[in-house]
Amino acid sequence: MTAELSYHNQPPGLWSLYGKALLPKGQPPAKDLVLPDLKAELTGVSTTNRHLSRYQEICSFEAGTNVPITWPHILAFPLHLKLLTEKTFPLPLLGLVHLRNTICQYRPIGAGEVLDIEVRLEGQQHTGRGLEFDLVTEVRSAGKRVWEETSTNLYRQSSGTSPDRKQGAGKPELVRYPNTLDIKAGESIGRQYGRVSGDLNPIHVHALTAKAFGFPRAIAHGMWSKARVLALLEQQGSWQDGSVTVTCQFKKPFFLPGSAQLNWRENESCWDYQLLNARGDAPHLSGEIRWG
Repeated sequence: MTAELSYHNQPPGLWSLYGKALLPKGQPPAKDLVLPDLKAELTGVSTTNRHLSRYQEICSFEAGTNVPITWPHILAFPLHLKLLTEKTFPLPLLGLVHLRNTICQYRPIGAGEVLDIEVRLEGQQHTGRGLEFDLVTEVRSAGKRVWEETSTNLYRQSSGTSPDRKQGAGKPELVRYPNTLDIKAGESIGRQYGRVSGDLNPIHVHALTAKAFGFPRAIAHGMWSKARVLALLEQQGSWQDGSVTVTCQFKKPFFLPGSAQLNWRENESCWDYQLLNARGDAPHLSGEIRWG
């Protein structure tokens, strides 16, 4: 039976959810656990709120008649947090790793447009690294789907066996693309993005809180990095004008403050991109933009 939570005009308040996110979940989750059927919806929400212009500034999107392709993720974030802090959700929120993100925008979404948003849990599977599951977000305008997102998350669990590795196999060779732009991220970008997105995970907001979770410094939000990349790539072409699908695989952490290289190549119906470290020899993330 699916547990459904409904909100109209205003999403659930974040401060009480932050408190729940910090609470321990009790016993460690069982290896064969089954995630509950959870769903949340927010109806009648405007795409324009007090954070939109600041979000555009932080991610370097140009203001216009349409909202950034990643903006519905921000509108849906309170629903994500609500599902992941439910009593029936057995995994600790702060132990989750964001592996992949795919956004399908079926048409540009206008600033001031009124949307209905639904978020649900799907795609549970046990892998050699642990339990993976999807947060699926669907956005509708006047009853028609205009935007969809799948965010794949990992809860690490030991399988008790060593992963299979082919003898002599090493890291795949990094392919460099012909176009490159430099990106700089200041020490405060995690706090700035956290305030507009609602994602105040301690690993992003300050070096001291990141160290408590085993990181030497704070790391940039994966969805800030993706948005920053797309904002720059929008300035290189007009792929964002129609139906667009953007995939992204998150890889090595982007430590703050820091520099990175946006590296991409343009094909007829898709662009490949990657965000590399300052030396250009390891990826923070990689993906593809496909349209038409």
